[in-house]
Amino acid sequence: MSIPDDAEVKKLIMEEGHRSHLSLHPGMTKMYQDLKESFWWQGMKKDVERFVSACLTCQKAKVEHQRPGRNLQPLEIAVWKWEHLHGFCDPFATDF
Repeated sequence: MSIPDDAEVKKLIMEEGHRSHLSLHPGMTKMYQDLKESFWWQGMKKDVERFVSACLTCQKAKVEHQRPGRNLQPLEIAVWKWEHLHGFCDPFATDF
C-alpha cells in the first residue's frame, strides 16, 4: 500500500511496526524488511533508519553502548590427579 506524504501517518506506522508485542524493537534492517511487505513511501528506508536510531530502548540494547564485562579471573591450575598419590605409591614402587 502506498502511503501519502503525511508525517503523522508514517510515524504511526513505524511506531506500530517497532513497538508492537510481536516485533519487540527490531533493528533497522528487520523493521524495514517487515514494513516494506505492506507499505511503501518515498524515502521510507531513510525514515525507518532515523526512527530506529532515535529509539532509546534500542540504543541501550546495542552492544557498543553496554558496559564491557570485567576482566576474567584466572582459575587455579589443577594438580594432576596422580601427584596426590605420589607419596602413597612410593613404598610399593620400590618393591619391584
